[in-house]
Amino acid sequence: MRLVLMASVGVMATAAVPGIAFAVDYMSADQAAQAMFPDADRFEAKQVSLDAGQMAKLESLGVRARSARWTVKAAQRGPTTLGYVVVDDVIGKFELITYAVGIGTDGAVKQIEILSYRESHGHEIRLAGWRRQFIGKTSAAPMRNGDDIANISGATLSCNHVTEGVKRIVTLVEFTKRGGVLP
Repeated sequence: MRLVLMASVGVMATAAVPGIAFAVDYMSADQAAQAMFPDADRFEAKQVSLDAGQMAKLESLGVRARSARWTVKAAQRGPTTLGYVVVDDVIGKFELITYAVGIGTDGAVKQIEILSYRESHGHEIRLAGWRRQFIGKTSAAPMRNGDDIANISGATLSCNHVTEGVKRIVTLVEFTKRGGVLP
């Protein structure tokens, strides 16, 4: 009887323990920017504020803007703009994923980096092979998980949300460049 009681207490105690958190910070936003544009001698932050009309225009392009305010860092070498870096957060399954997208002046993805991953599963999105799928894609690319971006079994929500986020950022940068907001 005593053994059964002890086992019952152990099971109840285990059930009362909250889930284990898995949070890993891989690099800072500044480290990611430097890795994406190693020739840059500085990064100039530009605050982009979208009005209601611009938000609606992005929606008409098939991209939910999600926020009216964005910080876009222009990678500079002397007077020359090398490209742009945008840091964003998307929800994985339950927790936020922080990532950075490097975009060349031609509007194509140069690199993406996962900065922080907080989920217990799906960390494979950090693997270079998965992230490499985005390189060269522009706002004209579908960028859909299962279409031109491969899914990772067990990380479907993380893949979906990061893919949607990269598409949003590439479209935002292209849109604001055309509007004269970015150099």
